[in-house]
Amino acid sequence: MITITENAAKYINSYLTKRGKGLGVRLGVKTSGCSGMAYNLEFVDEANEDDLIFEEHGARVYIDPKSLVYLDGTQVDYTKEGLQEGFKFENPNVKDSCGCGESFHV
Repeated sequence: MITITENAAKYINSYLTKRGKGLGVRLGVKTSGCSGMAYNLEFVDEANEDDLIFEEHGARVYIDPKSLVYLDGTQVDYTKEGLQEGFKFENPNVKDSCGCGESFHV
């Protein structure tokens, strides 16, 4: 299960409106960084047959079954802290992450 905060949903829906198309965002993982894995986020214009779809506050997050193993239980948020803003992932499966916060290990 993936949860989407109200802030994340507002940002996703706002960006899709500005973009003029799209069903939601796809959240996945890829091999990268010093800890082994990194989050990958992209727009979805067409769903894949095996996508798992999580919807809250009117926003949809699409996940492929292979990524769900690493992302199950994750909360997707969107935050602004000073000059930094972006998506924040609270993933209970993460055992360790790199110092820069760009990659993680499960």
